[in-house]
Amino acid sequence: MIQITDLQIEQKMWPLLRQAFRPMFLLGALFSALAMMLWLLVLAGYIQLPVYGQVLFWHSHEMLFGFVAAIVIGFLLTAVQNWTGLRATHGKALLVLTLVWLAGRLALLMGSYLPAWLVVSVDLLFLPLAAILLAIPLIAVKQQRNLFFVPVLLLLTLCNGLMHYGLLSGHFLIQQIGSQSAVWLITLLMAIVAGRVLPMFTANGTMTQKVQPIVWLDRIALGGLWLIFFLQITNTSGFIPAAGMATIFAITAMALAVRCGRWKIWITGRVPLLWSLHIAYWFIPIALGLFALRYMGLPISNSLALHALTAGAMGTMILSMMARVSLGHSGRTLKPKAIMSLAFLLVITAATLRTLAAALWPEFIINWYLFSGVTWVLAYLIYVVVYLPVLTTPRADGRPG
Repeated sequence: MIQITDLQIEQKMWPLLRQAFRPMFLLGALFSALAMMLWLLVLAGYIQLPVYGQVLFWHSHEMLFGFVAAIVIGFLLTAVQNWTGLRATHGKALLVLTLVWLAGRLALLMGSYLPAWLVVSVDLLFLPLAAILLAIPLIAVKQQRNLFFVPVLLLLTLCNGLMHYGLLSGHFLIQQIGSQSAVWLITLLMAIVAGRVLPMFTANGTMTQKVQPIVWLDRIALGGLWLIFFLQITNTSGFIPAAGMATIFAITAMALAVRCGRWKIWITGRVPLLWSLHIAYWFIPIALGLFALRYMGLPISNSLALHALTAGAMGTMILSMMARVSLGHSGRTLKPKAIMSLAFLLVITAATLRTLAAALWPEFIINWYLFSGVTWVLAYLIYVVVYLPVLTTPRADGRPG
């Protein structure tokens, strides 16, 4: 319980700095749209960017460690207050964290004018700082269940460092290990969080009984993702025959699909905050299935399968979770404006165009990239416009946060 004096201080604080989801969601979503617009302008040949490294590196790095990392940290540093009952990062500490994140984005964007050591140092600071801020309340209440998120953030920092090292040393393989390991680690986080909240969200939103987990099924699904991440970051998948890798991906895909199928997407049709989350999760087994088919010899590119995770699962789940968390943690009812359904459909369309359409009609691949990017930008700009007043004003119920 926050004391009256604390509440009075809270009321004088800029609402944007009262909880981590506020600046991280707003700036992360806006950055996602702006970064994608710049990427599309580069693809179309209209502009050149003075980025650190080269523009493909900038695009892949910033969508992961700029956009996705901001949302992950916003979510974790908000959730930790519910987990521990202690006041989470806010005020000056949150301002410093936000400025560190912003400095990293500017450093990468203007990197050709800056020494590489400065860009790397600034960029690598954000996740460890966030890990410390997350660890403090968890350790204070000795909460072991959620403490594992701290080493996960440090593993993400390692992935980020590998991307930088690979770029600066000229070893593309190391750079790729860093970026793809980050994708699998974030995918694992999504699967863990979805398993915790999606059955509950579905039960509450549809007034039905909560689906209970099947322990052995969860172990196969999450264990498969851990194995894939391990093989990726250690670069040991090459020691396993293609048939073996196809089997790993196929079994993990089936386990994840059965897991999600039990959560009954068919009863969520009237609740946008639910069907969008379910569809986001379904992109994970779809992507794993694509990787399985790739290892079986079908002409499916690594980029295509990977974008089913990044554009599909991450893009859709992030937008849906931001829409939900922003309402719930600002004291509002979980009923988003109708236009958010359009935003969810747009980001799903972006993922579909980037994967399915690009695979079926490769002769128009640049066009599909552009169409996909435009729908992504529109989806996230809708969120920014709709949720700007939500994120920058006090809670509707008068409570702190």
